[in-house]
Amino acid sequence: MTLNETQSKLCDENSTDFSDLKAVIFNTSLKKEEEKSHTKLLLSVAGDIMSRNKVEVEYIHVAAQQIAIGVYPDMTEHGWDRDEWPALWKKVAAADILIMGTPIWLGEVSSLCRVLIERLYAMSGMLNEKGQSIFYGKTGGAVVTGNEDGIKNCASSILYGMSHLGYTIPPQADCGWIGEAGPGPSYGDDVEGGPAGFDNEFTQRNATIMTWNLMHMARMLKDAGGLPNHGNDRNAWKAGCRFDYENPEHRA
Repeated sequence: MTLNETQSKLCDENSTDFSDLKAVIFNTSLKKEEEKSHTKLLLSVAGDIMSRNKVEVEYIHVAAQQIAIGVYPDMTEHGWDRDEWPALWKKVAAADILIMGTPIWLGEVSSLCRVLIERLYAMSGMLNEKGQSIFYGKTGGAVVTGNEDGIKNCASSILYGMSHLGYTIPPQADCGWIGEAGPGPSYGDDVEGGPAGFDNEFTQRNATIMTWNLMHMARMLKDAGGLPNHGNDRNAWKAGCRFDYENPEHRA
């Protein structure tokens, strides 16, 4: 969707330079074709705001990738014939902002969303140059869509997982849209008055606040060189022992 008047005005009036930031947006819709995804439509609000402010944005449609199931960095070393996660991980590692989008199924995140969180967890033994989790200094947010209750449950699952791994979660780092209970239009479906959800002030407000807070927090962390490592140097607890990120015992 194109940004509404308020969202466009905020972009036009921005004076902060975000041009050195990178964002990766994962869509964990179960639809194989990205263009049919309702979740992608809401994710594009965040993506469009960031792009308008010169953040480098990349969308990744998980269903179109061959991501193996497991909790190791490269599952081809553990019995799988193919695993595209190592290549995707390079994009995640280089990004300052990570947004995960999911539809709601039986009140929970999609199965692909869980796989993605597990593959992120597979990297949690990796440390930065300060001896901190490799995810320190990065920000994370969640976008949820569906036709049933579960926005807050899904968002809490995603954001807790990201926080536990080391992502910094800014205030109001989630947004979502659900239609009326039961079968009905999904986000962006044609209904009387225009695409469903596009004029929902609650959804658009939260999507906007989430995106700006992600950019502001990423800006502050980058300018500060990340988080100080006093008190959170993981190597201090394993004196003389280099962490092996393939060893589950060394994971967060």
